[in-house]
Formats: sequence, C-alpha cells, structure tokens
Amino acid sequence: MNGSPFDAGEGDWQVVVNAAGQYALWRPHLDVPKGWRVVHSGPDREGALDHVERQFASAVDE
Repeated sequence: MNGSPFDAGEGDWQVVVNAAGQYALWRPHLDVPKGWRVVHSGPDREGALDHVERQFASAVDE
C-alpha cells in the first residue's frame, strides 16, 4: 500500500471516540484501537467531518 490510509481519498470513513471525548477519523478496514469506539460510519470523509462538527456544536449549546 502506498501512502497513508488516512490520506483524503475515496473509500469509507468512520468517526471513533474515546472515553476522554476525543474524536478521530478512522478507516473501517483498520482495527479500532483499544479504548476507542465507532460512533459514525459513512461513505465519505466529509460526512465524517460533518458528524464531528455536529457533536462539538451540540456540546457548545449545552
């Protein structure tokens, strides 16, 4: 495989979160690191980023 699997490009994306509330974009073909869980899965990177932005926006509104 050439390059990083996290480079923007075609393919599905996930959003993972840990107990500290930290978010990360992740590729579904990679194992989710221990202590992290999937909170969103979708067909594009922009959708994953939108999910993270909505989570932060709702946290600010609280």
